[in-house]
Amino acid sequence: MSRAAPLVLPAAPAWFRCAVDGAARVGAVDPAGPSWFDLGPLDVQVLLARGALRREDLAARIAAARPMAAPTRLLPPVPQPGKILCLAKNYVAHAREMGGEAPSEPIFFAKLADTLIGHGDDVVIPHWLQTRVDHEAELALVLGWADPEGHGAKYVQGAQAMSLVAGYTLCNDVTARKLQGSDRDHKYPWLRSKSLDTFCPMGPFVVPADALDAADLQVTMRVNGAVRQQARTSAMVFPIEQALAAMARCTTLRPGDLVAMGTPEGVGPVVPGDVMEVEIEHLGVLRNGVVREPAPG
Repeated sequence: MSRAAPLVLPAAPAWFRCAVDGAARVGAVDPAGPSWFDLGPLDVQVLLARGALRREDLAARIAAARPMAAPTRLLPPVPQPGKILCLAKNYVAHAREMGGEAPSEPIFFAKLADTLIGHGDDVVIPHWLQTRVDHEAELALVLGWADPEGHGAKYVQGAQAMSLVAGYTLCNDVTARKLQGSDRDHKYPWLRSKSLDTFCPMGPFVVPADALDAADLQVTMRVNGAVRQQARTSAMVFPIEQALAAMARCTTLRPGDLVAMGTPEGVGPVVPGDVMEVEIEHLGVLRNGVVREPAPG
């Protein structure tokens, strides 16, 4: 069901990863056509570490590329990111619905790389998990800048922090909510509630950061067509540059890292058979179904 619905295109030329005859390729779309372009079997992480895939670089690659049909199998924008970092309680109303107040400084956590799935893939609830699983619509950042020595970035501020962002995409920070609460009550880390396989749909398109201002975009979550979450990124407690500066105090940021900027209020449960749609103004729609893993044996 989620794969059959038509793609919603971004407002500006964007890049994506897709599978063609079982092999990963990088493509681009120009919504003015709309026209689709095959950029080749490229290594996205290498390109991001060269400072590529910004607006002018993408335009040049599109001009030299051959046309392709619209993709039928879309992949996550980055195949094996070094880090997936996520902001917690970055909208005041969401912090309150979770029983707290907005933090005085950015709070972030990690999801594991095996959580990543692409547009149209199913979120798989493990056979052993019988408690609540929630949707969380979020703006996501794809980091990338020219880093020929491989030093990464640490202790960044303001404009320097923003220069680390290569592009914007969509994310659904799927969360095993009851499991998260139980782990918190026991003073355990809540990594597992955020990092179950398939619990981070991302994509389908990445719009270059220098082609779009992400400071005031509408973020919407629909489940089976009904709106569950809706807010603007201007309501975030900590904007992008402040969030990245806080992260870079603690860990070295690197090209290919992914950052989810937090979810607005309205998080709620999903069950097998549901279809989740994250829509972000000018970026498109990320659509994923929900299924339950068959019990082994």
